[in-house]
Amino acid sequence: MKKILVPTDFSNEAENAIKVAAQLAEKHNCELILLHMLDLPLVQLNAGSAPADLPEAVYFMKLAHKQFEEVLKKPYLDNVTVTEMVDFHDINTGIIEVSKEHQIDLIIMGSHGASGLKEMFIGSNAEKLVRTSDIPVLVIKNEHHNFNIEEFVFASDFENDNRETFKQAVKLAEMFSAKIHLLMVNTIANFTTTASAKVKIQEFIAGTAFNNYSTNIYNDETVEKGILNFSHIIDADLIGISTHGRQGIAHFFNGSLSEDIVNHAKRPVITFKI
Repeated sequence: MKKILVPTDFSNEAENAIKVAAQLAEKHNCELILLHMLDLPLVQLNAGSAPADLPEAVYFMKLAHKQFEEVLKKPYLDNVTVTEMVDFHDINTGIIEVSKEHQIDLIIMGSHGASGLKEMFIGSNAEKLVRTSDIPVLVIKNEHHNFNIEEFVFASDFENDNRETFKQAVKLAEMFSAKIHLLMVNTIANFTTTASAKVKIQEFIAGTAFNNYSTNIYNDETVEKGILNFSHIIDADLIGISTHGRQGIAHFFNGSLSEDIVNHAKRPVITFKI
């Protein structure tokens, strides 16, 4: 891991993400890129003008750099190589483009989650990002003075399309010397016997050299509740889950388990794109 990106709106939630990113960057000698995206409607209304030529855009850019000055004074960034960026773009699309351009290895984003009508009609930037990002996204909900992962839940249906995401999870676990708790959630609508489920998990991880893991079959009303309840029981430090990146009409009808977990979990969540 060489580069970490943290999108920031200078909120408390964003600062929580920056603090975690700073700890990882210092420990693993990574460059930390802080990105503030100016999503200005006026840019779209003045298609003939470059954003930087508009007085309003210049004002907001100067304001962003002023806020970055205060961020860079924080003591937790003293031993970290930090690059600040201000760009004009749709927030989600802009983050994806910057990540590709700068070959980002991990995106860390702060979130307070969403619920009810807010979740249905607005959602959160973190929720949108996990749906579209090809790069792993670590979502931070709270302040972590010492971000360390010891108990890592990897929830999956253990189908073949999850193999690559599992490899990414293993790399992360090795980086933290963490134990992976492989979790399959059983529901009434999609029931598998414990014996069959264990065989499926063992076949899934066959040939993997990583051996610091446990296998777990957990019964609950829904897969989401099962992941959240199991993670609470073992006091997990991190939940890992694959995302199919559904968009458009498919996302509307099918929903996305990863987005629901990101919104509702009270602990850090990392998503891996299938």
